[in-house]
Amino acid sequence: MTTVRLPLFPLNSVLFPGLVLPLNVFEERYRAMMRELLKTPEDDPRRFVVVAIRDGHEVASTAPGMPDQTAVPQRGPAAGFGDDPAKAFHEVGCVADAATIRERADGSFEVLATGTTRVRLLSVDASGAFLTAELEELEEDPGEEAGALAQGVLRAFRQYQKRLAGARERSLSTGAELPDEPAVVSYLVAAAAMLDVPAKQRLLAAPDTASRLREELTLLRAETAIIRNLPSLPASELTRGPTSLN
Repeated sequence: MTTVRLPLFPLNSVLFPGLVLPLNVFEERYRAMMRELLKTPEDDPRRFVVVAIRDGHEVASTAPGMPDQTAVPQRGPAAGFGDDPAKAFHEVGCVADAATIRERADGSFEVLATGTTRVRLLSVDASGAFLTAELEELEEDPGEEAGALAQGVLRAFRQYQKRLAGARERSLSTGAELPDEPAVVSYLVAAAAMLDVPAKQRLLAAPDTASRLREELTLLRAETAIIRNLPSLPASELTRGPTSLN
C-alpha cells in the first residue's frame, strides 16, 4: 500500500481529479499551510489534500466575517471539527496541486489549485500549525463497459443541460467539446451536475469508473425528470464551482 502525508484542507464541497479549485485563504491555520507550501521549490508540486466535511464547520465560529463574534474562540488546526477530527471528514478526498499561491498585503492568500489523485484518509494529525493526514493513494480502475457507459452519460448530461437551461429560461451555451475518455467524463459530470455534497462524495468514492458512470446515469435521468416538472430554477452557473471562503 502506497501512503503519503500531506496537509489537509477540509471544505464543504467535493474536489474531483482534473477540476480547478480557487481558494480565498484567510484563517491562520490555512495561512500557515500556504506559507509551508511556498517553501517547496516552484518546479516541484505544491500538494495538499481536499476532503469534504461530514460533521463540522469549514470556518471556525469566530473567524473574520462570521456572524457571532461573541462566541468563545475556537483555535488551533482542528477548530470546528471536534475532539477527533478524523470523524468529521469523509474518508475519500482528492489531492490538489497548487499552481498559484499569491500572498496579499493583509497576509491572506489567493490560491488556484487543480485536483489530481483520489486518496483515502488513514489518520489525521492535529499536532502542528495545520492539519495533516496519512493517505492511501487510490487507483482509478476503469471497470466493465466504461466506454459505452461514458457515451450514455454524455448524452444524458447534454439532455440535463438543455432541461436546466430551459427551466432557467436562458439559452444553452455548450462552450468547448466535452471529452470522451471515461474517467474524465465521470469526474467532469460529477463536478458539473447540481448535486448535494453526499451525492458528489459517493461519486468520488466509487470503486471504479464504470460504477461512477452508472450512478451518474441514474442521477442525471432523475434530475432531468424533476427539472422537466419545475417552472423555474435559481440562476447559478452549471459548471462554475463555488469559491471557498478559506
